[in-house]
Amino acid sequence: MTVGSNTKTRKIKMTKIVINRCYGGFGLGELAMMEIADRKGWVLVQQDRSNYFRSPEGDIADSDLPRDDPELIATVEILGEHSWGPYAELLIVDVPDDVEWTIEEYDGREWIAERHRCWP
Repeated sequence: MTVGSNTKTRKIKMTKIVINRCYGGFGLGELAMMEIADRKGWVLVQQDRSNYFRSPEGDIADSDLPRDDPELIATVEILGEHSWGPYAELLIVDVPDDVEWTIEEYDGREWIAERHRCWP
């Protein structure tokens, strides 16, 4: 059977997710924190040796941002390695939209895994 031009190609929609690819842990650099605060209209609070966002919903640490947050994705795309925190190497990963995903980690190095059910 010959496959002609009438064959439909299914385009898979993808979701972008930011993960940390080195040991140490996810974290944003100060430049990225300022960019996200500006994009979201939040206040960047710098206290002692830590930075966090003050949003209408309350205080948010960089590690608490949803990893598929459009402003986080845009910031990492624009700033590249200048978005990385001191112990981070951020990477944007594309995952099919129909996959229920979760972020797994070992000593701060992360990967994306498909969610599944577990029992004790």
